[in-house]
This record gives sequence, C-alpha cells and structure tokens, in this order.
Amino acid sequence: MQSRTERLWAEQDQHRGDRLRLFSVVGGALEVSSVLYPGCWVDIAPSFVFPRATYVDIDRRARQFFADADGVDEIIAANATDDRPRSVTFLARDYRDDLGLPEQSFDLLVSLYAGFVSEHCTRYLRIGGSLLVNPSHGDAAMASIDPRYQLTAVVRSGNNRYRVDTGNLDDHLVPRRPSSITVESLHELGRGVAYTKSPFAYVFQRVR
Repeated sequence: MQSRTERLWAEQDQHRGDRLRLFSVVGGALEVSSVLYPGCWVDIAPSFVFPRATYVDIDRRARQFFADADGVDEIIAANATDDRPRSVTFLARDYRDDLGLPEQSFDLLVSLYAGFVSEHCTRYLRIGGSLLVNPSHGDAAMASIDPRYQLTAVVRSGNNRYRVDTGNLDDHLVPRRPSSITVESLHELGRGVAYTKSPFAYVFQRVR
C-alpha cells in the first residue's frame, strides 16, 4: 500500500518521469548546484538532479509531504541521477514574504505555474545564475521586462522529451497582439501573455 507521501508524488508525477526529464535537460545545459523552487507543491524532481534544493510552499499537503523526510529521501534516492549527497530544505512560507535566505545564494530559480516568483525571489538568485520560468502565469513576461534578466535559452517539449535551444531568441517573447507589457498590466491580467512562439519554458540569466 502506498504511503500518503508516495500518493502525493504519484499525483505530481502523473506523466511518469516528466519532471525528471525536464530538470535533467536543464542540468545538462546550466552550471547548477543549488536550486530555489517557490510554489513547488510536492515537485521534488530538482533533487533528482541537483545536490541542494530549497522548496517553498504554503499548501497544507506540501507541508505534510515534506514533513515525511524519510519518505521524501526514499523517492529522491530511487530517482537520483548520480550518487552525490542531497540536501533538501522546505519552507512553509509565502514566497512573497521575506524567506530569511541569503541574497544571491542560489544558482537556479524555478518558476513553474506559481505566479510572479521572479518579482519577489530574484534577490536570492546569484548574478550569473538562471531563472527557469514558464509563461502560464505571466512570470516569463515579467522577467522579459525586468532589466536584471536576459533571455539566454528556451526549453522546448515534444515526443515525451525536452531540449534546450539557444538559437533565434529574438523570435521569442513576441506578443501575438501588439501591446505594452508593464508590471501593472501583468498584475491586472493575472495570467500569461500569448506569444507567437510557445516553448514550454524560458531560461533567463540574471545579469545585474
């Protein structure tokens, strides 16, 4: 019989191994040791690939999931891509609040289906580090107008796999309908901007 922790992970990992494939491809393209993942729910796939990860969520089920440290460790051990020791930290907090973390202390900031993560958590990403962000909740658009970021790659998906593409980046982040994208308009819209090209996610480098 599955434990509650295993059931929650199975619910997250509906397309078996999908997030493992995603973070494996990202890890192959970027120099990453430490990851900050606000709005993670129970997605622990970064820990399959990277040695140090800090997860942040206020969801009650996420708190219960990460409270089962042994169960989480077992899932990570069963899926880890190498034998490096793993460090997992969970913060049951709202990422819009001060997380009490050192600034510029992470190599990768993850923003997947969690709102405007970059707006509140870029301070924890080191200069030269990367933001992995998808467009669904508007955070890719937010990063595109943030002078601290520069688009360096896109992540494409298809045929049950991912790939990181660095070509023709000027063709991306072009709205289907010409409009002025501002912080205020994105907050008012509350969702992603429709672009002429739609990769799964974008990779921005923090440049300042």
